[in-house]
Amino acid sequence: MAARGLTLTLRFAGGATWEKTRRFPEASAHDDDLRTLAYRLIDAAGLQRGRLTGITLKGEDLIAAGQVAEQISFDGAREARLVAEEVSDRIRAKFGPGAIRPATTLLRVS
Repeated sequence: MAARGLTLTLRFAGGATWEKTRRFPEASAHDDDLRTLAYRLIDAAGLQRGRLTGITLKGEDLIAAGQVAEQISFDGAREARLVAEEVSDRIRAKFGPGAIRPATTLLRVS
């Protein structure tokens, strides 16, 4: 699935809530796009000393990933990350969610 937007909802200790929705220029399911927009939403909240009791991040207006158009980009580093993300998704689908993980968590072989 690909999201056309994200909604961040914050619940504070006094019972107040804060909600903000931002939309992507085009639907995306890429980690970098989702992370960047989530960070922008959190920055927009302007948290300093608020006591949070809950945080919710929700994808909005979901569509099938096959319906998202592919943009040609001149950013080689971004394209490389997107290809690596696609490959790792296929590996996880075939071998399970634990198939790819940080090298530091693997057993040492000597």
